[in-house]
Amino acid sequence: MEDLQKILRFFLLSFILLSCKGNHSSPTKETISQLNLKRGNVISCGQSDGQFGTVDFDMTCNASTKKDFNLAIELLHSFEYDEAEKVFAKVIDQSPDCAMAYWGVAMSNFHPLWNPPTEAELQKGAKAIAIANSIRAKSDRESGYINAIGLFYKDWDKKDHQTRCVDFEKAMEQLHRKYPDDNEAAIFYALALDASASPTDKTYANQKKAGDILNALYPKEFEHPGIIHYIIHTYDYPGLASVALPAARRYAQVAPSSAHALHMPSHIFTRLGFWDEDIHSNLQSVAAAQCYAKQAGISGHWDEELHGLDYVVYAYLQKGNNKLAQEQVKYVSSIKSVYPVNFKIAYAFAAIPARYVLENKDWKGAAALQLPQANFSWSVFPWQEAIVHFARLLGAAHTGDFNVADTELAKLNQLKDTLNKLKDSYKEKEVAIQIKAGEAWLQFERGNQENALNQMQLAAAMEDSIEKHPVTPGEVLPARELQGDMLMEAKQYKNALAAYEAVLVKSPNRFNSLYSAGIAAEKLGDKQKAVSNFKQLLTIADTANSNRPEIGIARSFFKKD
Repeated sequence: MEDLQKILRFFLLSFILLSCKGNHSSPTKETISQLNLKRGNVISCGQSDGQFGTVDFDMTCNASTKKDFNLAIELLHSFEYDEAEKVFAKVIDQSPDCAMAYWGVAMSNFHPLWNPPTEAELQKGAKAIAIANSIRAKSDRESGYINAIGLFYKDWDKKDHQTRCVDFEKAMEQLHRKYPDDNEAAIFYALALDASASPTDKTYANQKKAGDILNALYPKEFEHPGIIHYIIHTYDYPGLASVALPAARRYAQVAPSSAHALHMPSHIFTRLGFWDEDIHSNLQSVAAAQCYAKQAGISGHWDEELHGLDYVVYAYLQKGNNKLAQEQVKYVSSIKSVYPVNFKIAYAFAAIPARYVLENKDWKGAAALQLPQANFSWSVFPWQEAIVHFARLLGAAHTGDFNVADTELAKLNQLKDTLNKLKDSYKEKEVAIQIKAGEAWLQFERGNQENALNQMQLAAAMEDSIEKHPVTPGEVLPARELQGDMLMEAKQYKNALAAYEAVLVKSPNRFNSLYSAGIAAEKLGDKQKAVSNFKQLLTIADTANSNRPEIGIARSFFKKD
C-alpha cells in the first residue's frame, strides 16, 4: 500500500510539473494577444535607410531571432519606442518563449527620460513582465534584467514614479556588479542613473557616475547608439555640456535613420549656445519626423516634429531672426491634429508662441496670447497650460492691465494646486516660480519696487535650485533674466549686470542677456564688458536677416569715439 502511494505521488508530481511547463514555458496565443503589441515594418526616415547604430546583445533566445533582437535594442537605445516594440513583437511571433522579448516590450513602454508612462503603458509593461517571469527558459542574467524593470512596474498604482525609477536603478546596479563584463547591463545602469537623478541635486552625483561608465565604454563601442545617446543626456547640464560635444556631433552619424537621434545633439548645442548647429540638427529631425508621420499613416503630425520645432524656434530667437521664428510659429498654429497626444506636444504648443512674444518683449502680444487648439484637452496638461497664462500675466502687468494680470495670477495658482493634487512636485515648483515672478512684476508695475525686487530674487533663487525639464530647450523666460530686466528699470545697473552674467553662465549666447549685459556695462562705464557682450551678440546673431533693434544699437556702440 505504501509503495502504491509513493507511485501515485510520483505520477501526481510529474503531472503537475508537466502542467506547469505546458502553461508557463511558452505563453499561449491568447495571452500574447492580450498585450496588444504594436506591429508592422520598421519605419526609417532619416538621412540613411535602416541605420540605427550597432548593438550585440547576448541572449539565449532562438538564434534565428538574434538580428531582429539586436535591431530592437538599437531602436530602444534611440528612444524609438514604437518601432522597438514592433520588432520585439516580431521576435515574440517567431519565438514566443523568448523571455527577453517581453522584457523589451516592458522597456519600450518605460521611456525613462521623458514623461511617466500612461496607465495603459503601465498595464502593458506589467503584463509583459508577468509573461517573462512565467517562462523558465532563461539565464540567471536574463532573469536579472527582467526583475530590474519588473520593479519599476511593481505596485505602479501604489508607488510614485520617482520611487520606482530608483528601484529600477538599484536593481540595475546589482546586475552590473554581478556581470561586470556585460556592457549592456552597464549601459542600461547608466540610463537608470540618469532616470532616477534628482532635479535638485546640483552635485550631479548620478550623472557623473553614469558618465564614468559610458566614457569607459565609448572608445570600444563608438557605434553603439545607447552609449553615445546617454552621454548626451548625462551631460545635458550647465557646466557639463561641453564634455558631451564630441558625442553630440557624432550621434546623427551613428543612427541617421532615427528622428530622435537627429534631434538629440541639439540638447548640447542649445546648452552651449551653438545656434547654427542647433538649427541644422532640428531641421533634419523635423524633416525625418514629417516623413515618419506620412509612412506611419498618422492622421496629422508626429510628436517628434513638434519637439524639434520647439528647439528650432528657440534657436532662431537667440539669433535674432524673427522672420524665420515667426514662420514656424504660424506653421505650428496651423497644426490641429497630432499623434501621440502627450506632454511633448502640449509643451511645444504652449512654449513656441509664448517664447516668440516674450523674447521680443511684445507685452501687448503676450497679454493677448490664447491657448492653441488641437486634438487634446489642456486640462490634462496643467504645467504646459501655465506657460500661456504666465505669458499673459507678464504681458498684462507690463501694459498696466492689472485686473487681467490678477486673473492670470489666480489661474496660475489654480494650476499649481492641480499639480499638487497630482503629486507632481517638479512641475508644481516650475509653476510656483512663474507665480513668484509674475507677482514680482505685478508689484513692480504697481509701484511697489522694493517688494517686487525681493520677490523677483526669490523667483530667481527658486529656479536656480532646480534643473530644466529634459524635454525643454530652456526656461520660457529665465527668472534670473527677468530679475536683470527689473533691476535695469530700477537703475541698479551693477546688480542687473551680475544677473545677466549669471544667466550667460547657465545659458551661453542668449540674445537678450548678451544685449542687456552690454547696456548695463555701458551704463556703468565698463567699456571692456560692453565691448565683449556687444561683440558676442553681433557674432551669434543673424545680423543680415534680423530686424531686432538691439542689433542696430549694438552696432552703433562701436561707432562711438
